[in-house]
Amino acid sequence: MSIEDTIKDQITSNNILLYMKGNPEQPQCGFSAQVTQILMSCGKRFAYVDVLSNPDIRASLPSVSSWPTFPQLFVEGELVGGCDIITEMHEKGELQVKLDSVVSEEESQ
Repeated sequence: MSIEDTIKDQITSNNILLYMKGNPEQPQCGFSAQVTQILMSCGKRFAYVDVLSNPDIRASLPSVSSWPTFPQLFVEGELVGGCDIITEMHEKGELQVKLDSVVSEEESQ
C-alpha cells in the first residue's frame, strides 16, 4: 500500500480526523494546540495522526489534500481546513453544528 493509499484509508476510516504536530495531550506547535482545544471543547471524539512521527505522511498529505500546512481537519472524508478556518468556524458556531451532525461509530451500533 502506498503512503497516499494509507492517507486516503485513514481519512475514510475516521469520521473526525486531525493531522497535527504532536498529539492532543502534547501538541508540538501553537496551531495544533489551538485546534485540539477547539475540538475538545466541542465534545466529540476525534482521531489524530502525528505528522512529526510520520514523516512520509507529513511529506505526502499536502499533495493528497491540496492543503499545504498543518494541522488539517477532515470530517466525514472531507477536508475542513487548517487552524484559521477551524477557529473561524468555531467562533461562528458552524464547527459545532458540523461535528454534531457526525454519527460516531459507537452511536450507530
